[in-house]
Amino acid sequence: MKHVLGVLLGAATLLGTAPSIAQTTLTIATVNNGDMIRMQALTNEFTAKNPDISVKWVTLEENVLRQRVTTDIATKGGQFDVLTIGTYEVPIWAKKNWLVPLDNLGADYDTADLLPKIRDAVSASGKLYAAPFYGESSMVMYRTDLFEKAGLTMPEKPTWDFVIDAAKKLTDKSAGVYGICLRGKAGWGENMAFLTAMSNSFGARWFDEKWEPQFDKPEWKKTLSTYVDLMKAAGPPGASSNGFNENLALFNSGKCAMWIDATVAASFVTNPKDSRVADKVGFALAPNAGLGKNANWLWAWNLAIPAGSKKTVAAEKFIAWATSKDYTKLVASKEGWANVPPGTRTSLYQNPEYLKVAPFAKLTLASIDAADPNKPTVQPVPYVGVQYAAIPEFQGIGTAVGQQFSAALSGSSTVDAALAAAQSATEREMKRAGYIK
Repeated sequence: MKHVLGVLLGAATLLGTAPSIAQTTLTIATVNNGDMIRMQALTNEFTAKNPDISVKWVTLEENVLRQRVTTDIATKGGQFDVLTIGTYEVPIWAKKNWLVPLDNLGADYDTADLLPKIRDAVSASGKLYAAPFYGESSMVMYRTDLFEKAGLTMPEKPTWDFVIDAAKKLTDKSAGVYGICLRGKAGWGENMAFLTAMSNSFGARWFDEKWEPQFDKPEWKKTLSTYVDLMKAAGPPGASSNGFNENLALFNSGKCAMWIDATVAASFVTNPKDSRVADKVGFALAPNAGLGKNANWLWAWNLAIPAGSKKTVAAEKFIAWATSKDYTKLVASKEGWANVPPGTRTSLYQNPEYLKVAPFAKLTLASIDAADPNKPTVQPVPYVGVQYAAIPEFQGIGTAVGQQFSAALSGSSTVDAALAAAQSATEREMKRAGYIK
């Protein structure tokens, strides 16, 4: 029998059909953002160098992704080998031992090159538990041609008063041009990312030092009233359904005079392949209300390995590839330096080739540096995180509050009713979790 098997294998080799290499298939859950879509298109570069690994992608809209990966990791479902998760989840999940520490990213990975703010956000007890694929803050993107036509000049550090006034002047509904596009789609990482950052600049906070919710305070009323009034006067129709991707499409088609959102959008709004207004975009810091805090956040989308995966060696190999300096060079060779994943490495912001073609580079770095997760608000708070409170309960609370605030924007609720509902829902959850009595 052994002899026959040997003959068959020998014949197979001679015929050029040698037994194939044993395959490890990695199932990777990711978000449907532009940089991730690009990564999927480049995956064959990874599998060519690692013929024993194949990759299966599960690409989901942001809110759905969060739900799926949270359920999977909490129930030890084992559906995924690599997760795309944010800076919110990493420290919480690391503490629960739900993530594998990334100790073997390779000698040339250069962890020290990761931007300190971003590296700290994905580490726990000095160990890296996720590798940042791209990092971001938020800023104002605006149409230079429309500003010029209206005789307006965008300051580098605009105030909310300036932004509101400009948005109203730049709105031309008959021409389908809206003064400002802002997130309205409900979700703790959708409308609440924007509104929490905005509220920080207005002096509001989610909780006081004793974990008491603060939605019944005047600072939140001012934040939500300003936002709803501004969007009614100068925002696009149906804004309560718009998240990051919807507003990106509106801006790129020429329908928004201003958009305050993630710095990562800068390469898409200035790319002639994606944007009809690519050569007419300027950038400024996120607005402030004169209280010492800008309305900008801090975030990174990161790749991590769930503790339930049986394929950690292959998973770590993929993560090292996708978040390396070499991957950045690969994207640059295919798409140009302006389109590489931003906001993760110090070396990128010292690279003359990048700085030459990315007019948004310095402002992105300044925005990331200005965000302070340890002191996110004007008044003291017991939590860390700029556009979220880094506690496990925030995901549920943030989504519930987001639904109330989206209803206020759509007109199916009032600002006062939305704030009252947010206050009672948050109080109930914080009591249930034992933060308050």
